[in-house]
Amino acid sequence: MKHDKKSSAKQVKDKPENPELTATPYINRELSWLEFNDRVLEEARDKQNPLMERLKFLSITSSNLDEFFMIRVASLKDLVNAGYDQPDPAGLTPRQQLSAIARRTHQMVTRQYSTYNRSLLPALAREQISMLSADALNEQQRLFVSQYFQSTIYPILTPMAVDAARPFPLISNRSLNLFVPVEKNGADSRSARQDFAIVQVPAVVPRLVELPAGQERAFILLEEVIRLHLEALFSGVRLHQAFTFRIMRNADLDIDEDDAADLLSAIEKLLKMRQWGQVIRLEVESTADPLQLENLIDLLGIEEPDIYPIDGPLDLTFLNGLADFAANPEYFYPSHRPQPVDLNGETDIFAAIRKKDLLLHHPYDSFEPVLELMRRAAHDPDVLAIKQTLYRVSGRSPVVRYLAEAAEQGKQVMVLVELKARFDEENNIHWARQLEQSGCHVIYGLVGLKTHSKITLVVRREEDGIRRYIHLGTGNYNDSTARFYTDFGMMTCSEDIGRDATAFFNMLSGYAAPRSWNQLTVAPYWLRNELEQRIGQETAAASAGRKARIIIKANSLVDPDLINQLYVASTAGVSIDLIIRGICCLRPGVPGLSDNIRTRSIIGRFLEHSRIFYFYHDGQEDLFLSSADWMPRNLDRRVELMFPVRDRDLHHRVMQVLQLQLADTERTRLMQPDGRTIRVDRRGKTHLDCQLALIEQADAAVRSAAVTQTEFRFQPADPPNGDLAASDL
Repeated sequence: MKHDKKSSAKQVKDKPENPELTATPYINRELSWLEFNDRVLEEARDKQNPLMERLKFLSITSSNLDEFFMIRVASLKDLVNAGYDQPDPAGLTPRQQLSAIARRTHQMVTRQYSTYNRSLLPALAREQISMLSADALNEQQRLFVSQYFQSTIYPILTPMAVDAARPFPLISNRSLNLFVPVEKNGADSRSARQDFAIVQVPAVVPRLVELPAGQERAFILLEEVIRLHLEALFSGVRLHQAFTFRIMRNADLDIDEDDAADLLSAIEKLLKMRQWGQVIRLEVESTADPLQLENLIDLLGIEEPDIYPIDGPLDLTFLNGLADFAANPEYFYPSHRPQPVDLNGETDIFAAIRKKDLLLHHPYDSFEPVLELMRRAAHDPDVLAIKQTLYRVSGRSPVVRYLAEAAEQGKQVMVLVELKARFDEENNIHWARQLEQSGCHVIYGLVGLKTHSKITLVVRREEDGIRRYIHLGTGNYNDSTARFYTDFGMMTCSEDIGRDATAFFNMLSGYAAPRSWNQLTVAPYWLRNELEQRIGQETAAASAGRKARIIIKANSLVDPDLINQLYVASTAGVSIDLIIRGICCLRPGVPGLSDNIRTRSIIGRFLEHSRIFYFYHDGQEDLFLSSADWMPRNLDRRVELMFPVRDRDLHHRVMQVLQLQLADTERTRLMQPDGRTIRVDRRGKTHLDCQLALIEQADAAVRSAAVTQTEFRFQPADPPNGDLAASDL
C-alpha cells in the first residue's frame, strides 16, 4: 500500500503550532546523521562514563565526521557542481543541505574542542596524565624530544618548498601538515605573498610521544616535536610562525562496472584517485596568521564555509591511542568477555546444529562457534563444499584462513568478496587474491549491486545423504568487530533454508534467480515488497479494530516509501516502536500523522548493529533478522537477506532483547518531531541499562549452566578500533 506524500505533508501543515514541521514530513538524511554524531559526542561529555571511554567517544566523533565529509558532503558537492537543484524528500536542495551541514558541523566542532579543552584535559590532569605543548617541557623532556627527533623523525621528513620555481605540492587526503612561512635573505618582508614550505607529519610513526615524567604520564604530539625543531630542516631563511592544517578530499568515486573489464584493477585505481579528489574541507590551527592562511586557501581553492579553525590539535582520532597507555581499570568500562555458547549439550558443532537451531548474540555470546563451524568445515573429510559472502573481515581473519585451507584440501569453495565495501576495498582486494591463490573460486558480485548479505553454506555428506548447514547473520564475518558490535547470528540445517541458500549462491554466481523462496527474502528483488506487505497487514488489522504492533530495530530508516507506509499504519492505529541507532528521516509523534510512532536511539559501549523486524500478525508474532537497513540503497541497490526466527526459544530470546531496549533508561535518547533527541525521563522508572543487563544475563547463564566448550584453534583477533561509524554512512 502506497501513501501519498502530498497528503502526508498536508496533514503536517494542518498543525501550525509546529512551525518546524510545516515544510515536509521527512527529516533531512544528512542533518539526521549529524544528530546521531552529536549523540556520540554526548557520551564523550558524560562524566558518568569512565575517562578513557570518553576519550574514545570523542575520537569516534572525529573519525565519523571524516567519513561523512569524504562521502556524503562530497556527493552533495558533486550535485552542486553538476547544476542539480532538485530538493530531497525533506525539501532541501543540495546547496541548501551543504549550508545547513556547515552550520551544524561548525557548532559540533566547537563542542568537540570545548569538551577536549575544558573537560577531558583537566580530567586527565587530575589523574596525572598530561598532554604537553612544546613550551611546557622541562629540561629533561626537551633533551628527550631532541634526541628522539634527531634519531627517528629527522631522517623521515621531507620539507617541500613553495616559491617561484617550485609549485604547490599535492597534499594527500587526511594527512597532517605544517605550513611553514619562510623569508629569504634580502626578500621584502612587506610582500603580501611570502614563500613557504610544507612539512608533512609522517604517519609511519606514532603521533603520541610519551615523555619521561616520573610517577606521572606525559605526552606530546608528533607535530609539536617537529615544530620545535623546524630550524633543523631549513638554512639561509628566516622562519615565521608555522601552523598545522589538514584537508579532506572527495572519496565518493564510483566505478562504471559495465566498462570495467577487470573490477579488481579498476578499484585499485580508484583507491589511488581518492588521495587526489576535490578538496572539500580544510581544518587549520586557529592561531594561523590570517595572511598566510589566505595564501593556503587560495591555493586549495576552498570556500569559507568549508574552513574549520581548530582550537586544539587537529584530528582527535589520536585520543583512541591514548587509552593504550592507561593501566587503571577504573578508566574503562568493566571488562566483558563474550561468553561461551551452549552447543545444545554437544561437543561437535554439526551435531549441535542438527539437534536444534543455534542463536548467537554478539558480543554477549562468543563468535567462536562461527569460527568453529568454518574450521570443522575446512578439515572435515565429509564436507564437500563451502560457500560464503564476505563484506568486511578483520586484519588477520581466521575465516579467510579456513576458506583457503578448505580449498587446499580439495573442497569446492566459492567466496563472494565484495570489493566495493567502502574503505575496506584494499583489505578485500588482498583477501580476494589470497583466496584465489589457494584455489577458491572467488566472485565479486552482481554488476551495479553491492552484496551486503551475511551467509555461509556448508554442504556435508552424512549417513542419510547430503545435509546443508547454514549460518545467517546481521553482521559481518569479522571476529574483531564481533566483540563490540551487537549482532545476531543463526545456525541451522533447515531443509527449506538450505534449498534457499543453494538458490541464493547460484543466483550470485550464475543466471539462476529463483521465482520464489521458501524462507529467505532477498533484496533488491523481493525484500521491499515483503516489508510493504507486512506493514500493510498490520494496517489492515488496526483498521478492522484488531491488535496491531510493529517493532523495527535498524541502523538507519531513510526510505520514503516505507516511511509513508509507517505513517499510514500509525494513522490506522498500529502501535509502532522504532529503535534506530543512526539516521532516521521519519518524524515521530506528529499529531495526525505519526501519533502512534515512538522512535529511540541507543548509544552505549557496544555499537547497536543488529536489524530486527517484528510484526504482531494477529498473534502469530512474526520475527525476522536481516542484514538490511531501511534505506533505498539496501532495498534497491544491494543484495541483502532477511530470515525468520521460528524456533520458539530463539524467538523468545530475540524478543527479550527488544523488550530490554524498549525499557532502557540509561542509554536511550527519544527522538522528537523536529529530529532532536532527549534523554529518557527516569522519574518513577526502574533504571535499566539494556547493554549492561544483557552482559549480566550472559554471565549468569554461564554460571548457572554447564556450558559445553569446544576447543577452538585460531589466532587472536585484532584489537577493536572502537569506530562507531563502521562505514554505515
